[in-house]
Amino acid sequence: MTENILEVNDLKINFHTDNGAVQAIRDIYFNLEKGETLALVGESGSGKSVTTRTIMGLLAKNAEIERGSIQFKGKELIDLPENEFRSIRGSEIAMIFQDPMTSLDPTMKIGQQIAEPLIKHQGMGKKEAWDKALDMMNLVGIPNAKAHINDYPHQFSGGMRQRIVIAIALIDNPEVLIADEPTTALDVTIQAQILDLMKKIQRELGTSIIFITHDLGVVAGMADRVAVMYAGQIVEVGTIDEIYGFPQHPYTWGLLNSMPTTQTNKGSLEAIPGTPPDLLNPPVGDAFAPRNKYALAIDEKKQPPYFQLSPTHFAATWLLDEHAPEVVPPLTVQQRWAKYKQAHPEADKKQAKPVDASAILSR
Repeated sequence: MTENILEVNDLKINFHTDNGAVQAIRDIYFNLEKGETLALVGESGSGKSVTTRTIMGLLAKNAEIERGSIQFKGKELIDLPENEFRSIRGSEIAMIFQDPMTSLDPTMKIGQQIAEPLIKHQGMGKKEAWDKALDMMNLVGIPNAKAHINDYPHQFSGGMRQRIVIAIALIDNPEVLIADEPTTALDVTIQAQILDLMKKIQRELGTSIIFITHDLGVVAGMADRVAVMYAGQIVEVGTIDEIYGFPQHPYTWGLLNSMPTTQTNKGSLEAIPGTPPDLLNPPVGDAFAPRNKYALAIDEKKQPPYFQLSPTHFAATWLLDEHAPEVVPPLTVQQRWAKYKQAHPEADKKQAKPVDASAILSR
């Protein structure tokens, strides 16, 4: 069994506002194995960034961790004193933020920004730190790095700035790298280059990656596993093949059905109707039910448990219950199922069994 470097167990986070408590994260479970890439996928507001900022110890002052556990290499991060968190943040767990324009200090030279973590975390001398910064600039593919180490952020393109942000995150050789939509502000060509760069660095350094995105298409060739988030919960989790080839939650169907592929017919893409629920007063049952044309009566009354389809595949939907009626998913999903079953004839959603959510951690 592969060793987990990170485990998130029964995490619940509220944000206190003038209008009441926003239940931003509602009982989520997931794990991250050494050397793997886990993608957190979902619409804006689903809780992806809040989850990872909690791991980094960077929650806003009005946030309250009501309950839960975050174990990093067996060490509990919840309520860890700030002085201890500083020894982990940036050195053992690092983060690439979404917008390189706001992640870099416009008044500091690039070399100084890349070298600073080594000086602060490892007490390294300036010359040695700058030498390592130059090596990292070369590693992330900045052309003629030696001539540009004294440049300022405004002298670089968006794609180069993002490479610099990645260099800053990786300079301490962290064991976990959190990438918060690192390609959102970039054009498609540069997106591909950044994703290839992250995979190359992962192979060379053995880093575990949590990749946050709203776009399932971006992670198709990037992730080992995918956790689909909706309304502060993980509604489906599985390997990349299981989520793309044998998806079971209607929300996952909607995400996949809105993603163009080389086989997509003109006019066949469909948007998910409606909007996410108000988490000041989250629904009693399945949060996706009001937007789900496949919703059952029980969805309005009771939140579904996780149903396990394989050792790695879990989905929280009543459609997998043995008493649920048979529904016909979108045509694109039917095609995905058919292709998946050719390679995995044992796959059968009728064999899904309800399990406790903690089973996700013990696979």
